[in-house]
Amino acid sequence: MAINDENVRIYTPHSEDVVLYHPGDFSLGDVESARLVGPKVVVVGGGTGLSTMLKGLRDCTENITAVVTVADDGGGSGVLRDEMGMLPPGDIRNCIMALANAEPTMAQVLNYRFSEGSLAGQSFGNLFIAALERVSGSFVEAVRRMSEVLAITGRVLPVTTANVMLRAELENGHTVVGESKVHDFKLAEHAKIKRMTLEPPDVEPLGDVLEAIADADMIVLGPGSLYTSIIPNLLVDGVTDAIARAKALKVYVCNVMTQEGETEGLSAADHLRAIIDHASGQVVDVCLANCAIPPDDVIEKYKEEGAGPVIANAAEIESLGAQLERRDLLRRGGDYARHDPRKLAAALADIHARRNPRRGIYGRYDRLMAEWLASRAAEED
Repeated sequence: MAINDENVRIYTPHSEDVVLYHPGDFSLGDVESARLVGPKVVVVGGGTGLSTMLKGLRDCTENITAVVTVADDGGGSGVLRDEMGMLPPGDIRNCIMALANAEPTMAQVLNYRFSEGSLAGQSFGNLFIAALERVSGSFVEAVRRMSEVLAITGRVLPVTTANVMLRAELENGHTVVGESKVHDFKLAEHAKIKRMTLEPPDVEPLGDVLEAIADADMIVLGPGSLYTSIIPNLLVDGVTDAIARAKALKVYVCNVMTQEGETEGLSAADHLRAIIDHASGQVVDVCLANCAIPPDDVIEKYKEEGAGPVIANAAEIESLGAQLERRDLLRRGGDYARHDPRKLAAALADIHARRNPRRGIYGRYDRLMAEWLASRAAEED
Protein backbone atom coordinates (compact mmCIF):
# COMPACT_ATOMS: atom_id res chain seq x y z
CA MET A 1 0.00 0.00 0.00
CA ALA A 2 1.49 3.34 -1.01
CA ILE A 3 0.95 6.28 1.33
CA ASN A 4 2.01 9.70 0.12
CA ASP A 5 0.79 11.79 3.05
CA GLU A 6 4.02 12.93 4.71
CA ASN A 7 2.20 13.42 8.02
CA VAL A 8 1.40 9.73 8.32
CA ARG A 9 4.08 7.69 10.05
CA ILE A 10 4.63 4.01 9.32
CA TYR A 11 6.37 2.19 12.16
CA THR A 12 6.68 -1.49 11.26
CA PRO A 13 6.77 -3.50 8.04
CA HIS A 14 3.88 -5.82 8.93
CA SER A 15 1.42 -5.80 6.04
CA GLU A 16 -1.61 -6.09 8.31
CA ASP A 17 -0.47 -3.14 10.44
CA VAL A 18 -2.71 -0.49 8.88
CA VAL A 19 -1.97 3.12 9.75
CA LEU A 20 -5.17 4.58 11.13
CA TYR A 21 -4.13 7.86 12.67
CA HIS A 22 -1.96 10.93 12.19
CA PRO A 23 0.78 11.36 14.80
CA GLY A 24 -0.27 13.95 17.35
CA ASP A 25 -4.01 13.41 16.80
CA PHE A 26 -5.32 11.66 19.89
CA SER A 27 -8.93 10.97 20.78
CA LEU A 28 -10.06 9.86 24.23
CA GLY A 29 -11.65 6.74 22.81
CA ASP A 30 -8.43 5.70 21.10
CA VAL A 31 -6.32 6.29 24.21
CA GLU A 32 -8.74 4.40 26.46
CA SER A 33 -8.85 1.50 24.01
CA ALA A 34 -5.06 1.45 23.84
CA ARG A 35 -4.88 1.24 27.62
CA LEU A 36 -7.42 -1.59 27.82
CA VAL A 37 -5.56 -3.77 25.30
CA GLY A 38 -2.11 -2.54 26.28
CA PRO A 39 0.88 -4.85 26.61
CA LYS A 40 1.16 -7.22 29.55
CA VAL A 41 3.86 -5.65 31.69
CA VAL A 42 5.48 -7.39 34.67
CA VAL A 43 7.53 -5.11 36.92
CA VAL A 44 9.94 -6.62 39.45
CA GLY A 45 11.42 -4.87 42.46
CA GLY A 46 10.37 -3.04 45.60
CA GLY A 47 10.77 0.20 47.52
CA THR A 48 9.81 3.67 46.37
CA GLY A 49 11.41 3.23 42.94
CA LEU A 50 8.91 0.57 41.90
CA SER A 51 5.86 2.47 43.15
CA THR A 52 7.07 5.62 41.38
CA MET A 53 7.24 3.78 38.06
CA LEU A 54 3.81 2.23 38.58
CA LYS A 55 2.24 5.68 38.87
CA GLY A 56 3.31 6.34 35.30
CA LEU A 57 2.71 2.86 33.87
CA ARG A 58 -0.94 2.83 34.93
CA ASP A 59 -1.53 5.46 32.24
CA CYS A 60 0.02 3.16 29.65
CA THR A 61 -1.74 -0.16 30.17
CA GLU A 62 -4.21 -1.82 32.49
CA ASN A 63 -2.37 -5.14 32.18
CA ILE A 64 0.22 -4.62 34.92
CA THR A 65 1.56 -7.16 37.39
CA ALA A 66 3.88 -5.88 40.11
CA VAL A 67 6.12 -8.58 41.61
CA VAL A 68 7.36 -7.31 44.96
CA THR A 69 10.12 -8.40 47.33
CA VAL A 70 9.17 -9.54 50.85
CA ALA A 71 12.67 -9.43 52.38
CA ASP A 72 12.10 -6.10 54.19
CA ASP A 73 12.64 -6.32 57.95
CA GLY A 74 12.83 -2.69 59.02
CA GLY A 75 10.43 0.11 59.98
CA GLY A 76 6.74 -0.53 60.48
CA SER A 77 6.86 -3.60 58.26
CA GLY A 78 9.56 -5.10 60.44
CA VAL A 79 7.48 -4.54 63.58
CA LEU A 80 4.47 -6.33 62.07
CA ARG A 81 6.73 -9.10 60.81
CA ASP A 82 8.21 -9.65 64.28
CA GLU A 83 5.07 -9.21 66.36
CA MET A 84 2.46 -10.82 64.09
CA GLY A 85 4.54 -13.27 62.06
CA MET A 86 3.26 -11.86 58.78
CA LEU A 87 5.11 -10.95 55.59
CA PRO A 88 6.29 -7.33 55.47
CA PRO A 89 3.47 -5.26 53.93
CA GLY A 90 5.23 -1.93 53.30
CA ASP A 91 6.44 -2.32 49.72
CA ILE A 92 3.24 -4.16 48.79
CA ARG A 93 1.16 -1.31 50.24
CA ASN A 94 3.13 1.32 48.30
CA CYS A 95 2.57 -0.52 45.02
CA ILE A 96 -1.14 -0.95 45.69
CA MET A 97 -1.50 2.75 46.46
CA ALA A 98 0.41 3.66 43.28
CA LEU A 99 -2.11 1.67 41.22
CA ALA A 100 -5.20 2.62 43.24
CA ASN A 101 -8.27 4.28 41.77
CA ALA A 102 -9.62 5.31 45.17
CA GLU A 103 -11.11 8.54 46.47
CA PRO A 104 -8.46 11.00 47.74
CA THR A 105 -9.72 10.67 51.32
CA MET A 106 -9.28 6.89 51.26
CA ALA A 107 -5.76 7.23 49.88
CA GLN A 108 -4.93 9.82 52.53
CA VAL A 109 -6.19 7.57 55.33
CA LEU A 110 -4.31 4.50 54.10
CA ASN A 111 -1.09 6.50 53.73
CA TYR A 112 -1.46 8.01 57.21
CA ARG A 113 1.44 7.23 59.53
CA PHE A 114 0.93 7.42 63.29
CA SER A 115 3.34 9.69 65.17
CA GLU A 116 2.72 8.79 68.82
CA GLY A 117 1.96 5.97 71.21
CA SER A 118 2.60 2.29 70.55
CA LEU A 119 1.65 2.78 66.88
CA ALA A 120 4.28 5.49 66.29
CA GLY A 121 5.87 5.04 62.86
CA GLN A 122 3.22 2.59 61.71
CA SER A 123 1.20 3.14 58.53
CA PHE A 124 -2.57 2.63 58.64
CA GLY A 125 -2.29 0.86 55.28
CA ASN A 126 0.03 -1.71 56.85
CA LEU A 127 -2.47 -2.28 59.66
CA PHE A 128 -5.26 -2.63 57.12
CA ILE A 129 -3.38 -5.42 55.34
CA ALA A 130 -2.64 -7.05 58.71
CA ALA A 131 -6.35 -7.00 59.57
CA LEU A 132 -7.29 -8.42 56.16
CA GLU A 133 -4.77 -11.21 56.62
CA ARG A 134 -6.35 -12.17 59.95
CA VAL A 135 -9.84 -12.05 58.42
CA SER A 136 -8.95 -13.99 55.27
CA GLY A 137 -6.28 -16.28 56.73
CA SER A 138 -3.82 -15.57 53.93
CA PHE A 139 -1.39 -12.77 53.10
CA VAL A 140 -1.95 -13.25 49.37
CA GLU A 141 -5.72 -13.07 49.88
CA ALA A 142 -5.30 -9.95 52.03
CA VAL A 143 -3.36 -8.26 49.23
CA ARG A 144 -6.02 -9.29 46.73
CA ARG A 145 -8.83 -7.93 48.89
CA MET A 146 -7.07 -4.61 49.49
CA SER A 147 -6.45 -4.34 45.75
CA GLU A 148 -10.15 -4.99 45.17
CA VAL A 149 -11.25 -2.37 47.72
CA LEU A 150 -9.05 0.24 46.04
CA ALA A 151 -10.00 -0.85 42.50
CA ILE A 152 -6.36 -0.91 41.44
CA THR A 153 -5.17 -1.00 37.86
CA GLY A 154 -3.50 -4.38 37.38
CA ARG A 155 -2.43 -6.52 40.31
CA VAL A 156 0.26 -6.74 42.98
CA LEU A 157 1.89 -10.03 44.00
CA PRO A 158 4.48 -10.94 46.64
CA VAL A 159 7.28 -12.85 44.92
CA THR A 160 6.99 -15.60 47.54
CA THR A 161 4.95 -16.36 50.63
CA ALA A 162 7.99 -17.76 52.47
CA ASN A 163 9.37 -15.95 55.50
CA VAL A 164 12.77 -14.96 54.09
CA MET A 165 15.65 -12.84 55.35
CA LEU A 166 18.28 -11.19 53.21
CA ARG A 167 21.96 -12.00 53.74
CA ALA A 168 24.75 -9.80 52.38
CA GLU A 169 28.34 -10.95 51.91
CA LEU A 170 30.94 -8.22 51.43
CA GLU A 171 34.16 -8.47 49.46
CA ASN A 172 36.13 -8.65 52.73
CA GLY A 173 34.27 -11.87 53.59
CA HIS A 174 32.13 -10.42 56.37
CA THR A 175 28.39 -11.03 56.31
CA VAL A 176 25.21 -9.56 57.79
CA VAL A 177 21.63 -10.86 57.90
CA GLY A 178 18.70 -8.46 57.58
CA GLU A 179 17.76 -6.05 54.79
CA SER A 180 17.60 -3.13 57.23
CA LYS A 181 21.17 -3.77 58.40
CA VAL A 182 22.90 -3.83 55.02
CA HIS A 183 23.34 -0.06 54.67
CA ASP A 184 25.05 0.58 58.02
CA PHE A 185 27.07 -2.64 57.91
CA LYS A 186 28.50 -1.89 54.47
CA LEU A 187 29.49 1.63 55.48
CA ALA A 188 31.10 0.44 58.69
CA GLU A 189 33.09 -2.25 56.87
CA HIS A 190 34.21 0.05 54.01
CA ALA A 191 33.75 -2.82 51.55
CA LYS A 192 31.63 -3.48 48.47
CA ILE A 193 28.80 -5.98 48.39
CA LYS A 194 29.88 -9.24 46.78
CA ARG A 195 26.86 -11.50 47.05
CA MET A 196 23.25 -11.50 48.26
CA THR A 197 21.47 -14.67 49.35
CA LEU A 198 18.20 -15.59 51.02
CA GLU A 199 17.76 -17.41 54.32
CA PRO A 200 16.40 -20.01 53.92
CA PRO A 201 17.99 -20.34 50.45
CA ASP A 202 15.41 -22.56 48.74
CA VAL A 203 11.99 -20.90 48.67
CA GLU A 204 9.18 -21.37 46.19
CA PRO A 205 7.77 -18.46 44.20
CA LEU A 206 4.08 -17.69 44.06
CA GLY A 207 2.59 -19.64 41.16
CA ASP A 208 0.87 -16.55 39.78
CA VAL A 209 4.26 -14.83 39.55
CA LEU A 210 5.68 -17.48 37.21
CA GLU A 211 2.50 -17.43 35.11
CA ALA A 212 2.61 -13.64 34.78
CA ILE A 213 6.27 -13.72 33.71
CA ALA A 214 5.63 -16.43 31.11
CA ASP A 215 2.70 -14.47 29.66
CA ALA A 216 4.34 -11.02 29.66
CA ASP A 217 5.04 -8.78 26.68
CA MET A 218 7.57 -6.76 28.68
CA ILE A 219 9.40 -7.48 31.94
CA VAL A 220 10.87 -4.49 33.79
CA LEU A 221 13.49 -4.80 36.54
CA GLY A 222 13.74 -1.74 38.77
CA PRO A 223 14.16 1.07 39.38
CA GLY A 224 15.05 0.75 43.05
CA SER A 225 17.76 -0.36 45.43
CA LEU A 226 19.88 -2.82 43.48
CA TYR A 227 20.83 -5.24 46.25
CA THR A 228 17.85 -4.91 48.61
CA SER A 229 14.87 -4.36 46.28
CA ILE A 230 15.61 -5.86 42.84
CA ILE A 231 18.05 -8.73 43.37
CA PRO A 232 16.09 -10.38 46.26
CA ASN A 233 13.33 -11.26 43.78
CA LEU A 234 15.86 -12.97 41.50
CA LEU A 235 17.02 -15.20 44.36
CA VAL A 236 13.65 -16.93 44.70
CA ASP A 237 13.74 -20.37 43.03
CA GLY A 238 12.48 -20.40 39.46
CA VAL A 239 12.11 -16.65 38.97
CA THR A 240 15.26 -16.06 36.92
CA ASP A 241 14.65 -19.20 34.87
CA ALA A 242 11.14 -17.97 34.10
CA ILE A 243 12.46 -14.54 33.07
CA ALA A 244 15.17 -16.08 30.89
CA ARG A 245 12.63 -18.33 29.13
CA ALA A 246 10.01 -15.64 28.64
CA LYS A 247 9.54 -14.22 25.14
CA ALA A 248 8.98 -10.77 26.60
CA LEU A 249 11.26 -7.80 26.07
CA LYS A 250 13.35 -7.49 29.26
CA VAL A 251 14.30 -4.01 30.43
CA TYR A 252 16.43 -2.94 33.38
CA VAL A 253 15.71 0.61 34.54
CA CYS A 254 18.90 1.92 36.08
CA ASN A 255 18.75 4.32 39.00
CA VAL A 256 19.43 8.01 38.38
CA MET A 257 22.00 8.17 41.19
CA THR A 258 24.15 5.68 43.05
CA GLN A 259 22.98 4.82 46.55
CA GLU A 260 24.84 5.30 49.79
CA GLY A 261 25.34 2.01 51.58
CA GLU A 262 24.77 -0.08 48.43
CA THR A 263 26.15 1.11 45.09
CA GLU A 264 28.63 3.95 45.64
CA GLY A 265 30.96 4.22 42.66
CA LEU A 266 29.10 1.69 40.50
CA SER A 267 28.37 2.38 36.83
CA ALA A 268 25.27 1.24 34.95
CA ALA A 269 27.31 -1.70 33.66
CA ASP A 270 28.27 -2.61 37.23
CA HIS A 271 24.58 -2.61 38.20
CA LEU A 272 23.76 -4.81 35.22
CA ARG A 273 26.67 -7.16 35.94
CA ALA A 274 25.43 -7.67 39.51
CA ILE A 275 21.98 -8.59 38.18
CA ILE A 276 23.42 -11.07 35.68
CA ASP A 277 25.70 -12.62 38.31
CA HIS A 278 22.85 -13.15 40.76
CA ALA A 279 20.52 -14.39 38.02
CA SER A 280 23.21 -16.75 36.71
CA GLY A 281 22.21 -15.84 33.18
CA GLN A 282 20.98 -13.24 30.73
CA VAL A 283 17.76 -11.62 31.92
CA VAL A 284 18.13 -8.13 30.38
CA ASP A 285 17.77 -7.07 26.74
CA VAL A 286 17.74 -3.30 27.25
CA CYS A 287 19.29 -1.08 29.91
CA LEU A 288 17.34 2.18 30.24
CA ALA A 289 19.40 4.99 31.77
CA ASN A 290 18.81 8.66 32.49
CA CYS A 291 20.84 11.14 30.44
CA ALA A 292 19.68 14.40 32.06
CA ILE A 293 22.04 16.11 34.50
CA PRO A 294 20.64 16.97 37.94
CA PRO A 295 21.15 20.53 39.24
CA ASP A 296 24.52 21.30 40.82
CA ASP A 297 23.07 21.78 44.31
CA VAL A 298 21.41 18.36 44.14
CA ILE A 299 24.64 16.69 43.01
CA GLU A 300 26.49 18.35 45.89
CA LYS A 301 24.07 16.83 48.40
CA TYR A 302 24.71 13.38 47.00
CA LYS A 303 28.47 13.95 47.07
CA GLU A 304 28.24 14.40 50.83
CA GLU A 305 27.06 10.77 50.99
CA GLY A 306 29.66 9.52 48.52
CA ALA A 307 27.00 9.12 45.82
CA GLY A 308 26.58 10.61 42.35
CA PRO A 309 24.99 10.16 38.92
CA VAL A 310 25.07 6.64 37.49
CA ILE A 311 27.34 6.67 34.42
CA ALA A 312 26.19 4.57 31.48
CA ASN A 313 28.62 3.47 28.76
CA ALA A 314 27.11 1.84 25.68
CA ALA A 315 30.12 -0.37 24.91
CA GLU A 316 30.22 -1.75 28.45
CA ILE A 317 26.49 -2.44 28.42
CA GLU A 318 26.72 -4.17 25.04
CA SER A 319 29.59 -6.34 26.27
CA LEU A 320 27.11 -7.72 28.81
CA GLY A 321 24.63 -8.66 26.10
CA ALA A 322 22.22 -5.72 26.41
CA GLN A 323 21.48 -2.54 24.48
CA LEU A 324 21.65 0.90 26.10
CA GLU A 325 18.79 3.39 25.77
CA ARG A 326 19.46 6.88 27.14
CA ARG A 327 16.51 9.17 27.90
CA ASP A 328 15.76 12.26 29.93
CA LEU A 329 13.98 10.58 32.84
CA LEU A 330 14.67 13.21 35.48
CA ARG A 331 11.91 14.76 37.56
CA ARG A 332 12.22 18.54 37.69
CA GLY A 333 12.42 20.25 41.08
CA GLY A 334 12.88 18.79 44.54
CA ASP A 335 15.92 18.12 46.68
CA TYR A 336 16.62 14.68 45.23
CA ALA A 337 17.29 13.26 41.78
CA ARG A 338 14.34 10.99 41.04
CA HIS A 339 12.65 9.43 38.02
CA ASP A 340 9.68 11.30 36.60
CA PRO A 341 6.84 8.72 36.44
CA ARG A 342 5.42 9.98 33.14
CA LYS A 343 8.79 10.32 31.43
CA LEU A 344 9.69 6.81 32.53
CA ALA A 345 6.37 5.37 31.35
CA ALA A 346 6.71 7.17 28.00
CA ALA A 347 10.22 5.78 27.53
CA LEU A 348 9.16 2.23 28.36
CA ALA A 349 6.12 2.45 26.07
CA ASP A 350 8.29 3.70 23.20
CA ILE A 351 10.96 1.04 23.74
CA HIS A 352 8.34 -1.70 23.75
CA ALA A 353 6.56 -0.34 20.66
CA ARG A 354 9.83 -0.20 18.70
CA ARG A 355 11.68 -3.26 19.94
CA ASN A 356 8.81 -5.68 20.49
CA PRO A 357 6.06 -4.58 18.07
CA ARG A 358 2.76 -6.40 18.34
CA ARG A 359 0.87 -7.10 15.14
CA GLY A 360 -2.22 -5.45 13.80
CA ILE A 361 -4.40 -3.17 15.88
CA TYR A 362 -2.40 -3.96 19.02
CA GLY A 363 0.79 -2.56 17.53
CA ARG A 364 -1.09 0.48 16.29
CA TYR A 365 -2.42 1.11 19.78
CA ASP A 366 1.03 0.64 21.32
CA ARG A 367 2.49 3.33 19.07
CA LEU A 368 -0.39 5.70 19.70
CA MET A 369 0.01 5.25 23.44
CA ALA A 370 3.78 5.84 23.24
CA GLU A 371 3.21 9.11 21.39
CA TRP A 372 0.44 10.21 23.74
CA LEU A 373 2.57 9.57 26.83
CA ALA A 374 5.53 11.39 25.27
CA SER A 375 3.35 14.42 24.50
CA ARG A 376 2.02 14.53 28.06
CA ALA A 377 5.49 14.23 29.55
CA ALA A 378 6.77 17.03 27.29
CA GLU A 379 3.89 19.32 28.22
CA GLU A 380 4.57 18.93 31.93
CA ASP A 381 8.36 19.13 31.79
